[in-house]
Amino acid sequence: MVDVWLPYGKTEICARIPTRNFLGTIRPKEEPGVADTRDEVERALNEPIGTKRLNEIARVGDKAAVVVDDATRATRSQLMVPPILDELNKAGMKDEDVTVIFGCGTHRPVTPQEMKTLVGAETLERVKTISHDCRAKDVVYLGKTETLGTRVYVNKVFAEADVKILTGDVGLHFFAGYGGGRKSVLPAISGVETIQHNHAAILHAQARTGILDDNPVHKDMVEAARLAKPDFILNIVTNSKGELVRAFAGDLEKAHAAGTGLVDQMYKVPIERRAKIVVVSPGGHPFDIDLYQAYKGVDCALEATKRGGVIIWAAECPEGHGNQVFYEWMTRLKDLKQMETEVKKRFKIGGHKAYYLLKALQKVKIILVSTLPDYYAANVFKLKTAKAMNDALNTAFNIAGKDAKVWVMPHGNATLPVVKAPKSPTTPSDE
Repeated sequence: MVDVWLPYGKTEICARIPTRNFLGTIRPKEEPGVADTRDEVERALNEPIGTKRLNEIARVGDKAAVVVDDATRATRSQLMVPPILDELNKAGMKDEDVTVIFGCGTHRPVTPQEMKTLVGAETLERVKTISHDCRAKDVVYLGKTETLGTRVYVNKVFAEADVKILTGDVGLHFFAGYGGGRKSVLPAISGVETIQHNHAAILHAQARTGILDDNPVHKDMVEAARLAKPDFILNIVTNSKGELVRAFAGDLEKAHAAGTGLVDQMYKVPIERRAKIVVVSPGGHPFDIDLYQAYKGVDCALEATKRGGVIIWAAECPEGHGNQVFYEWMTRLKDLKQMETEVKKRFKIGGHKAYYLLKALQKVKIILVSTLPDYYAANVFKLKTAKAMNDALNTAFNIAGKDAKVWVMPHGNATLPVVKAPKSPTTPSDE
C-alpha cells in the first residue's frame, strides 16, 4: 500500500492506495517567495516590458486612476500600490490627483475594513478610493469589440483619467484562461451589460483554464481593455502560500504574457497519461472552506481523469455550499441545456460553478468526502458521498474496476495536469 496524505481543512486525510494501482502524485512546481517584496516590485517598475517607466509616462498636473482587486481576490495589492504612488510622485504628480478604484465587477462594494486590508492604511491616507459600481448610470461607452460584439462600458473615473494603471495577480482562471492583465478592465471596472455579454462566452469549448489561444472570453477582454487605453500594468505571481514570486510591469499584453509564462512553469504539470481514478484535495483551508471555493480542484482534476472515470473529492466544506446563486442554479435548473440558456440570458457569478459541475458530472462520477450533509451533496449537487477516504476508494474501484490506475492531487486548486502529446501516431489514446 502507498499512503498519501492530503490537506483537508486545517488537518490532513490519508488515501491508502494499492501499490499496483498507484501512478503517483501530481504537484505544482512552486517557487519560493522573494526575500524583499518591495525590491521586487520596484525592480519590475524600473524594468517595464514594452512601455516607458511609469514616472516617464505621468506628468505634473495629470489625474491618475489605479485599479486594484476587490475583497473576493487574495491579491496582495498593498505590495503594489505604494511603489506606484511613489513613481507618480517622481513624475511630479500629487497624491491628491490619484484615485484607487476597487475593481468590484458585479460584486458588492468594498467595506472600509476591507479597503485597509487590501491596500494598507498608508494608501488610504494618501489617495482617494472608490468601489466600482457596474450598474452606475455614468459608466462611459467606449465602443464595440469585434470578437463578440460586446458593447464596452467602463468606470467614468478611469475613462477620464490622464494616466490609467491596472494592477492584479496572474493565476489560472476557469474561463478567461488566466487572471490579471485585461481582467482589471473587464470585468473589474466594466458595466453590467459588458460583463454579462462577455461571460456568456464561457460556453465556448476554448474558454478553459490555462487556455488563451482561440479563447473568445480572453480575446474579447483584451479588446475591451485596449478600448479603455491603459497606460501601464503591474501584475504579480504568488505561490500557494501567498508569497510574492515575481512582479511584471509595462504593456497590457506583453507584461501579462510574461506573467502567464511563469504561472505555466509553476502550475502546469505534464503527465504521461490519464487515470480512471483521481483523488483530489483543493489544498485544505481556506481552499476547501465551502463547496463553491473547492470546486476548482475538480475542474483541474478533470484534466487527469479518463472519461467515465471517478474523481474522489476531499473537501471539508465547513461553511457549506458557499454561494447562493450556485445553490439556486443547482436546485432550479435540472439539466445542462437549461443552464446554457440561463448563461446566455442572464449570466450571474456563482451560476458558472453550477454549469461547470453539471458538465463535469456528464464526464465522470464524483465522490465527495466532506462534512457537507448528504442531503445537499447528493440531492442538490448530484454527488456521490463517502464518510471516509477508504470508503470512497472502495466505491471508486467498484465503479472503475479493481485494476484502475490512480493519480493523487494534494493541491488541486493550484495544479493543472497537462497530458503529454503522444510520441507517435500509433501511441494509443487513454481516452
